[in-house]
Amino acid sequence: MSYSYFAKYYDRLTENVDYSAKADYLISMMQKHGHDFGVTLDLACGTGSLTIEMKKRGIDIFGADASADMLSEAQRKAYDENMQILFLRQKMQNLDLYAEMDTCICTLDSINHVTSRKQLLEVFSGVARFLSDNGLFVFDVNTIYKHRDILGDNCYIYDTDEVFCAWQNNYNAKNHKVIITLDFFEPDGDKYVRSSEQFSERAYSNDELESLLGSAGLEVVSIYEDMSFSPPTETSQKEIFIVRKKNQ
Repeated sequence: MSYSYFAKYYDRLTENVDYSAKADYLISMMQKHGHDFGVTLDLACGTGSLTIEMKKRGIDIFGADASADMLSEAQRKAYDENMQILFLRQKMQNLDLYAEMDTCICTLDSINHVTSRKQLLEVFSGVARFLSDNGLFVFDVNTIYKHRDILGDNCYIYDTDEVFCAWQNNYNAKNHKVIITLDFFEPDGDKYVRSSEQFSERAYSNDELESLLGSAGLEVVSIYEDMSFSPPTETSQKEIFIVRKKNQ
Protein backbone atom coordinates (compact mmCIF):
# COMPACT_ATOMS: atom_id res chain seq x y z
CA MET A 1 0.00 0.00 0.00
CA SER A 2 1.68 3.23 -1.15
CA TYR A 3 -0.88 5.76 0.09
CA SER A 4 -0.03 7.75 -3.03
CA TYR A 5 -3.13 9.95 -3.18
CA PHE A 6 -3.48 10.00 0.61
CA ALA A 7 0.16 11.15 0.93
CA LYS A 8 -0.51 14.08 -1.36
CA TYR A 9 -3.27 15.45 0.86
CA TYR A 10 -2.42 13.82 4.20
CA ASP A 11 -1.26 17.02 5.90
CA ARG A 12 -4.33 18.95 4.75
CA LEU A 13 -6.67 16.22 5.97
CA THR A 14 -4.96 15.96 9.37
CA GLU A 15 -4.60 19.65 10.16
CA ASN A 16 -6.33 18.99 13.48
CA VAL A 17 -3.28 17.05 14.74
CA ASP A 18 -1.09 19.20 16.99
CA TYR A 19 2.35 17.75 16.30
CA SER A 20 4.08 20.32 18.49
CA ALA A 21 1.95 19.26 21.48
CA LYS A 22 2.62 15.58 20.69
CA ALA A 23 6.36 16.21 20.66
CA ASP A 24 6.18 18.03 24.01
CA TYR A 25 4.07 15.20 25.44
CA LEU A 26 6.58 12.56 24.36
CA ILE A 27 9.42 14.52 25.91
CA SER A 28 7.48 14.91 29.16
CA MET A 29 6.76 11.17 29.11
CA MET A 30 10.43 10.30 28.79
CA GLN A 31 11.30 12.70 31.59
CA LYS A 32 8.64 11.05 33.76
CA HIS A 33 10.22 7.65 33.10
CA GLY A 34 13.79 8.89 33.50
CA HIS A 35 14.72 7.95 29.95
CA ASP A 36 17.13 9.70 27.61
CA PHE A 37 15.91 9.55 24.00
CA GLY A 38 19.35 8.88 22.53
CA VAL A 39 19.16 7.60 18.95
CA THR A 40 15.46 7.59 18.11
CA LEU A 41 13.43 6.01 15.32
CA ASP A 42 10.09 7.47 14.25
CA LEU A 43 8.57 4.25 12.92
CA ALA A 44 5.89 4.70 10.23
CA CYS A 45 6.79 8.39 10.19
CA GLY A 46 4.48 9.26 7.31
CA THR A 47 5.08 12.78 6.04
CA GLY A 48 7.55 13.47 8.86
CA SER A 49 5.65 16.16 10.76
CA LEU A 50 6.36 14.64 14.18
CA THR A 51 9.91 13.67 13.18
CA ILE A 52 10.62 17.32 12.38
CA GLU A 53 9.07 18.56 15.64
CA MET A 54 11.24 16.12 17.61
CA LYS A 55 14.32 17.23 15.68
CA LYS A 56 13.53 20.85 16.55
CA ARG A 57 13.70 19.83 20.20
CA GLY A 58 17.20 18.42 19.82
CA ILE A 59 16.31 14.74 19.50
CA ASP A 60 18.70 12.62 17.39
CA ILE A 61 15.93 11.15 15.25
CA PHE A 62 15.46 9.39 11.93
CA GLY A 63 12.32 8.11 10.25
CA ALA A 64 11.13 4.99 8.45
CA ASP A 65 8.02 4.41 6.38
CA ALA A 66 6.88 1.97 3.69
CA SER A 67 5.41 4.65 1.43
CA ALA A 68 7.74 6.39 -1.01
CA ASP A 69 5.11 9.07 -1.51
CA MET A 70 4.89 9.79 2.22
CA LEU A 71 8.69 9.91 2.49
CA SER A 72 8.92 12.28 -0.46
CA GLU A 73 6.69 14.70 1.44
CA ALA A 74 8.79 14.19 4.59
CA GLN A 75 12.04 14.94 2.77
CA ARG A 76 10.57 18.05 1.16
CA LYS A 77 9.40 19.36 4.53
CA ALA A 78 12.76 18.65 6.18
CA TYR A 79 14.51 20.47 3.33
CA ASP A 80 12.19 23.47 3.79
CA GLU A 81 13.15 23.49 7.49
CA ASN A 82 16.86 23.25 6.57
CA MET A 83 17.14 19.98 8.51
CA GLN A 84 19.26 16.92 7.82
CA ILE A 85 17.07 13.92 8.71
CA LEU A 86 17.60 10.37 7.49
CA PHE A 87 14.41 8.79 6.11
CA LEU A 88 14.39 5.07 5.28
CA ARG A 89 11.89 3.29 3.08
CA GLN A 90 11.06 0.18 5.10
CA LYS A 91 7.94 -1.71 6.02
CA MET A 92 7.25 -1.87 9.73
CA GLN A 93 7.29 -5.66 9.68
CA ASN A 94 10.64 -5.81 7.83
CA LEU A 95 12.67 -3.44 9.98
CA ASP A 96 16.38 -3.67 9.19
CA LEU A 97 18.62 -1.05 10.81
CA TYR A 98 22.36 -0.43 10.73
CA ALA A 99 22.66 -0.11 14.53
CA GLU A 100 20.70 -0.22 17.77
CA MET A 101 18.22 2.49 18.72
CA ASP A 102 17.63 3.82 22.22
CA THR A 103 14.04 4.85 21.58
CA CYS A 104 11.38 3.94 19.06
CA ILE A 105 8.18 5.96 18.67
CA CYS A 106 5.23 4.91 16.50
CA THR A 107 2.27 7.28 16.55
CA LEU A 108 -0.94 8.31 14.78
CA ASP A 109 -2.45 4.80 15.02
CA SER A 110 0.17 3.34 12.68
CA ILE A 111 0.07 0.07 14.64
CA ASN A 112 -3.63 -0.24 13.72
CA HIS A 113 -2.66 -0.29 10.04
CA VAL A 114 -1.09 -3.71 10.67
CA THR A 115 -4.23 -5.84 10.44
CA SER A 116 -2.68 -9.31 10.86
CA ARG A 117 -1.56 -10.67 14.23
CA LYS A 118 1.30 -12.48 12.48
CA GLN A 119 2.57 -9.28 10.88
CA LEU A 120 2.12 -7.31 14.09
CA LEU A 121 4.30 -9.87 15.88
CA GLU A 122 6.90 -9.26 13.15
CA VAL A 123 6.71 -5.51 13.83
CA PHE A 124 7.21 -6.00 17.57
CA SER A 125 9.99 -8.56 17.02
CA GLY A 126 11.83 -6.17 14.70
CA VAL A 127 11.63 -3.37 17.25
CA ALA A 128 12.89 -5.71 19.97
CA ARG A 129 15.78 -6.84 17.75
CA PHE A 130 17.15 -3.32 17.31
CA LEU A 131 16.16 -1.78 20.65
CA SER A 132 19.02 -1.29 23.09
CA ASP A 133 18.82 -3.06 26.46
CA ASN A 134 17.79 0.16 28.20
CA GLY A 135 15.64 1.37 25.31
CA LEU A 136 11.95 2.20 25.27
CA PHE A 137 9.31 1.62 22.60
CA VAL A 138 6.37 4.04 22.68
CA PHE A 139 3.36 3.58 20.44
CA ASP A 140 -0.27 4.65 20.31
CA VAL A 141 -3.28 2.63 19.20
CA ASN A 142 -6.91 3.33 18.45
CA THR A 143 -9.07 1.31 20.81
CA ILE A 144 -11.83 -1.17 20.06
CA TYR A 145 -14.26 1.40 21.49
CA LYS A 146 -13.17 3.96 18.89
CA HIS A 147 -13.43 1.53 16.00
CA ARG A 148 -16.82 0.25 17.11
CA ASP A 149 -18.54 3.37 18.43
CA ILE A 150 -16.79 6.33 16.81
CA LEU A 151 -15.49 5.25 13.40
CA GLY A 152 -18.05 2.50 12.80
CA ASP A 153 -19.75 2.80 9.42
CA ASN A 154 -19.60 6.57 9.41
CA CYS A 155 -18.78 8.84 6.51
CA TYR A 156 -16.82 12.10 6.71
CA ILE A 157 -16.43 14.92 4.22
CA TYR A 158 -13.34 17.13 3.87
CA ASP A 159 -13.64 20.15 1.63
CA THR A 160 -10.48 22.20 1.05
CA ASP A 161 -9.34 24.55 -1.70
CA GLU A 162 -7.20 21.77 -3.16
CA VAL A 163 -9.45 18.73 -2.91
CA PHE A 164 -12.87 17.41 -1.91
CA CYS A 165 -12.55 14.11 -0.03
CA ALA A 166 -15.28 11.63 0.90
CA TRP A 167 -14.12 9.28 3.70
CA GLN A 168 -16.25 6.15 4.16
CA ASN A 169 -15.77 3.59 6.95
CA ASN A 170 -16.96 -0.02 6.92
CA TYR A 171 -16.70 -1.72 10.34
CA ASN A 172 -16.36 -5.49 10.89
CA ALA A 173 -17.43 -6.43 14.44
CA LYS A 174 -15.72 -9.85 14.29
CA ASN A 175 -12.18 -8.51 14.14
CA HIS A 176 -12.74 -4.80 14.89
CA LYS A 177 -11.35 -3.92 11.49
CA VAL A 178 -12.42 -0.75 9.69
CA ILE A 179 -12.07 -0.66 5.92
CA ILE A 180 -11.49 2.97 4.93
CA THR A 181 -12.33 4.12 1.42
CA LEU A 182 -11.18 7.56 0.32
CA ASP A 183 -12.53 9.24 -2.79
CA PHE A 184 -10.63 12.36 -3.84
CA PHE A 185 -12.12 14.91 -6.24
CA GLU A 186 -9.47 17.31 -7.53
CA PRO A 187 -10.49 20.45 -9.45
CA ASP A 188 -9.28 20.49 -13.04
CA GLY A 189 -10.62 23.53 -14.87
CA ASP A 190 -14.40 23.27 -15.01
CA LYS A 191 -14.48 19.62 -13.92
CA TYR A 192 -13.27 17.34 -11.12
CA VAL A 193 -10.93 14.36 -11.46
CA ARG A 194 -11.74 11.45 -9.14
CA SER A 195 -9.18 9.10 -7.59
CA SER A 196 -9.70 6.50 -4.89
CA GLU A 197 -7.67 4.73 -2.23
CA GLN A 198 -8.57 2.04 0.27
CA PHE A 199 -6.85 0.67 3.35
CA SER A 200 -7.78 -0.97 6.65
CA GLU A 201 -7.16 -0.43 10.34
CA ARG A 202 -7.66 -3.03 13.04
CA ALA A 203 -8.15 -2.48 16.75
CA TYR A 204 -6.65 -4.97 19.19
CA SER A 205 -7.52 -5.57 22.81
CA ASN A 206 -4.87 -4.76 25.41
CA ASP A 207 -4.63 -8.47 26.18
CA GLU A 208 -3.87 -9.21 22.52
CA LEU A 209 -1.23 -6.50 22.37
CA GLU A 210 0.46 -7.56 25.59
CA SER A 211 0.51 -11.19 24.42
CA LEU A 212 2.12 -10.27 21.10
CA LEU A 213 4.61 -7.98 22.80
CA GLY A 214 5.50 -10.76 25.22
CA SER A 215 6.07 -13.19 22.36
CA ALA A 216 8.45 -10.63 20.84
CA GLY A 217 10.45 -10.36 24.08
CA LEU A 218 8.93 -7.05 25.17
CA GLU A 219 6.98 -6.05 28.26
CA VAL A 220 4.63 -3.18 29.03
CA VAL A 221 5.86 -0.53 31.46
CA SER A 222 2.80 1.75 31.39
CA ILE A 223 -0.41 2.36 29.47
CA TYR A 224 -1.89 5.85 29.39
CA GLU A 225 -4.85 7.55 27.82
CA ASP A 226 -3.71 9.61 24.84
CA MET A 227 -1.96 12.90 25.67
CA SER A 228 -2.19 12.28 29.41
CA PHE A 229 -0.62 10.32 32.24
CA SER A 230 -3.95 8.92 33.38
CA PRO A 231 -4.95 5.27 32.95
CA PRO A 232 -7.28 4.56 30.03
CA THR A 233 -11.01 4.12 30.56
CA GLU A 234 -13.66 2.08 28.77
CA THR A 235 -14.36 5.07 26.50
CA SER A 236 -10.77 6.01 25.73
CA GLN A 237 -10.38 6.41 21.98
CA LYS A 238 -6.59 6.11 21.92
CA GLU A 239 -4.03 4.62 24.28
CA ILE A 240 -0.28 5.06 24.67
CA PHE A 241 1.90 2.02 25.40
CA ILE A 242 5.38 2.34 26.91
CA VAL A 243 7.33 -0.87 26.37
CA ARG A 244 10.82 -2.21 27.09
CA LYS A 245 12.77 -5.42 26.57
CA LYS A 246 12.13 -8.19 29.05
CA ASN A 247 14.90 -8.77 31.56
CA GLN A 248 17.17 -11.49 30.18
